Amino acid sequence: MQILDLDATPDIDEPIGLLAGAGRFPVLFAEAARQQGYAVHAVGVQGMAPEELRDCCASFETVPISKVGRAIRAFRRHNVRHAVMAGKIEKVILWQRRGWWQFMPDLRAWHLLFSYVFKKDRKDDTLLLAVISEFERDRITFDSALQYCPELLVEHGFLTNRKPTAAQWRDIRFGWDIARSMGGLDIGQSIVVNDLAVIAVEAIEGTDRCIERAGQLCRRGNMTVVKVAKPQQDMRFDVPAVGVKTIQTMHQAGARCLAIEAGMTIMLDQQEVLDLADKLGIAVVSLNADELQLSSAA
Repeated sequence: MQILDLDATPDIDEPIGLLAGAGRFPVLFAEAARQQGYAVHAVGVQGMAPEELRDCCASFETVPISKVGRAIRAFRRHNVRHAVMAGKIEKVILWQRRGWWQFMPDLRAWHLLFSYVFKKDRKDDTLLLAVISEFERDRITFDSALQYCPELLVEHGFLTNRKPTAAQWRDIRFGWDIARSMGGLDIGQSIVVNDLAVIAVEAIEGTDRCIERAGQLCRRGNMTVVKVAKPQQDMRFDVPAVGVKTIQTMHQAGARCLAIEAGMTIMLDQQEVLDLADKLGIAVVSLNADELQLSSAA
């Protein structure tokens, strides 16, 4: 597991590159880095990155997911030597019909695919580490975005007024090690549990769709969502994250408890998330792995 080194951020006069996917995380990172005095130059994945980045970055442009060379050249134009990844990359499109070919990969993307991906597998870590390796050929190093905004990581404890019930504690303990095992296989980071049974496991579709599927399969509701980091989580990418949409999706699906890993999970717009969870009667708890020996009364 990679530990954050909060003293490893570049000098304030160095520009920071942002490779941005979908969601609020890229915007929150850019705002935090700008407040610290950094010039942030963002390259967003076309069709995914939020347009708000135009208002909080020194520069912003979008490139298709397959144009790796164009993204590298964009960073080089601004003398970027340190960059971060933030935001969700929707990889489902790569498994649509002719998904790997319809985006017309550029030469750097072909090099990435043949040098790293086609020789191994198409897991999340494989793909994202391949991207990092390709940028490193141009001496662009990726850091963790959380080195600039560690306050986004969830602290330990009960985060809502509502606490897990005895039955939900049993489901949390039951599901935690299973979720860690799925993360270790680089399949997904979330599972949905009810009455000591796994209802749904996250894969390439993402957490929200996993929860939606669980709601379709378990009509009686009262499910528990367990979301944890991978055993060897690389904090530069794919750090587990929850937000307002997570709580909304849980409510619609009938899930009533969310257990996440303390210090390893990003909570976007935390106060808004917890206010909504309290309003909807959803318990949110942030745990360390060694706590799962607690009794149901804990």
